[in-house]
Amino acid sequence: MGFEILCMAIIALFVGMAICFGGYRWFMLLLPIFGFVFGFGLGLDTMQSLFGAGTFATVTSWVVGFIVGLVFAVLSYLFYFIGVALLGGMLGYAIGVGFMGLIGFDPGFLTWVVGIILGIIFAIATIALNIQKWVIIAGTAFGGAGVIIGTFLMAFGVIPPAAFGAGAVRAAIADSWFWLLGFLLLAALGLAAQVFTGRNYQVEAYENRIDFQT
Repeated sequence: MGFEILCMAIIALFVGMAICFGGYRWFMLLLPIFGFVFGFGLGLDTMQSLFGAGTFATVTSWVVGFIVGLVFAVLSYLFYFIGVALLGGMLGYAIGVGFMGLIGFDPGFLTWVVGIILGIIFAIATIALNIQKWVIIAGTAFGGAGVIIGTFLMAFGVIPPAAFGAGAVRAAIADSWFWLLGFLLLAALGLAAQVFTGRNYQVEAYENRIDFQT
C-alpha cells in the first residue's frame, strides 16, 4: 500500500466511523454532504442504467452526477425537510438496488427503477410518518458502514482507489458473504450506538435558510 493510499484510507476510515457511530449527532453538519453524495451516485446510476457504460456515457454520467449532487447539496442546506427526505430516499434506493443484486439482478434499468420507486416511497414516508430521527440513524449507520467497508476493500486491493464508491462497494459486497456480513455487523453496531447515545438528544430542525417571500 502506497503512502497516498494509506493516508486516504485513514481519513476515509475516520470519516466512516464518525458517520456510522455518530451520524445523528453530526447530522446537521453532514446534511449537505449526504445530499451531494446521493445526488452524485444517483446521477451516475441513472445515466449508466439508461445509456450503458461506454466512454461517452461514463463521462456524461460524471458530469450529470456532479450537477445533480450539487443541486441536492444546495437544497439540503437550504431546506431541512428536503434534506431529510433525500436521506430517506437514499436509504430506500440503496435497499432496492441492494435487494435486486442479492436476488441475482445485475445493475441496469430494472434495478434502477426498483431503487427509484423504493426511494420515493421512503422519502415520502420519512416526512409523512414523522420518522426523521430513525431514518437519520439508519441512513448514517448504513452509509458509514459502507464507507468503512469500502476503505478496507481499497486497502486490501479488492477495489482500486479510483473505483472507490457505492457501485464498487455494492459489487464487492454482493460477490462475497464475508464483506456482506462485515457490512451488516458494522451497520448493526452503528444503529445500536446511535440509538443509545441519541436517546436523550433531538436534532433541531432549522427554518428555511432562504425566504422567497422577502
